[in-house]
Amino acid sequence: MEASLLIVDDEEIALRNLQHVMGKEGYRVTATQSGATAVSLLESQRFDVVLTDLRMEGVDGMDVLKKSRELQPEAEVIFITGYATAESAVQALKHGAFYYIAKPFRLDEVRKVVAEALEKVRLRRENDELRREVAGYREGEGIVTQDVEVQRLLDMARQIAPTDCSVLITGESGTGKELFAKYLHKHSTRAAGPYVAINCGAFSEQLLANELFGHEKGAFTGAATLKKGLIEVSSGGTLFLDEVTEMTPSMQVKLLRVLQEKEVLRVGGTRPVKCDVRVLAATNRDVNEAVKNGSFREDLYFRLNVVNLHIPPLSQRKGDIPLLAQHFLLKYAGRMKKPVTRISSEVMALLVDYPFPGNVRELENLIERGTAMAQGDTIEATHLPETLQKRVGFDFRKVGGRLPTLDEQEQTYISRVLDEVQGNQTAAAQILGINRASLWRKLKARRGEGSSQ
Repeated sequence: MEASLLIVDDEEIALRNLQHVMGKEGYRVTATQSGATAVSLLESQRFDVVLTDLRMEGVDGMDVLKKSRELQPEAEVIFITGYATAESAVQALKHGAFYYIAKPFRLDEVRKVVAEALEKVRLRRENDELRREVAGYREGEGIVTQDVEVQRLLDMARQIAPTDCSVLITGESGTGKELFAKYLHKHSTRAAGPYVAINCGAFSEQLLANELFGHEKGAFTGAATLKKGLIEVSSGGTLFLDEVTEMTPSMQVKLLRVLQEKEVLRVGGTRPVKCDVRVLAATNRDVNEAVKNGSFREDLYFRLNVVNLHIPPLSQRKGDIPLLAQHFLLKYAGRMKKPVTRISSEVMALLVDYPFPGNVRELENLIERGTAMAQGDTIEATHLPETLQKRVGFDFRKVGGRLPTLDEQEQTYISRVLDEVQGNQTAAAQILGINRASLWRKLKARRGEGSSQ
């Protein structure tokens, strides 16, 4: 959809000149010599940018600005005036004007300022659209996704959640394995019970045994009181064992007994304690390889792996990156109490192109940093780590021994973005900085289906 401009100037020659120039730029232009008429138009039509003179009879430019902020706060207002003063410029910007141009003006300057204002409007609207999409995807579930495979896994998780069977969640570090564990607990019949999580790789064997099984009073030096272990504490609920493959062989034997007998023996105890707990486990290792090389017991693997949920890495679901980035932006902007609401198109393209070895956790860290570094309302490339900033640029490959035309380069880039997001046109349009209709027209033109007129 073409951008819509409202031009207001009581000087007819200046008005018609601007109307002609902006019309040639491809904008849909509405022009009026009256501030009062401009206000009426703002009440009935939507505009992206308003260019208005400052001094006019009756309703002046400041009145137009204030009414625009009230009726169409997403639109940007640019002042063009022959009565430019420092005081009026300060007042205009203070009340929310995008820019202040003094007459006589250069047409190139007006074109540039209008293009910059439209970019800000487009970015704001697309970020607003992303926020609405974030709210619509699995609202309240803690998992933000539009990826078909992840949604399939969520549907499977919801189906098996009430069955109480053991689930092994696999995937690279940072993909969100514990989010799935919490999702299973939330949708299970144990949702009212405790959810307890422990990272098995963070403890030595002795400490892990003490944490999981607890101990009797006097079981060892310093055991002054009885301590219930996490297995016992989570009875009636869910126990999540993260990085379960890091357990030593002897700990694996003890865990297997808990799963088989539904009871736990505290350290130093002689009488087992019954426990009713559902065990969910996760690992970032290749479990089949661990079983094959003998580092993980096959019988325990079968006990834990009644159902397997394998979470794909972020590099395989790039269509989720814009959604997740906006989700994390809302989270950290609110937490830091900062007015950061947007992510620039350059940054979004950079994020989608990045391989994310740290997966969703790395993306979250980048957005947290960007939010902290941002000084305005937008995360820019300069707010990212230097290693990512260096990735900004474009690879111009020669076509048949020559540099490509602008159209060829555009089509190549569109294809690259679509490949990165697995054909998701909504995500591609967001990265390219255009709406879906514009992307559809470009794709249609590429296939030779455009108008022959």
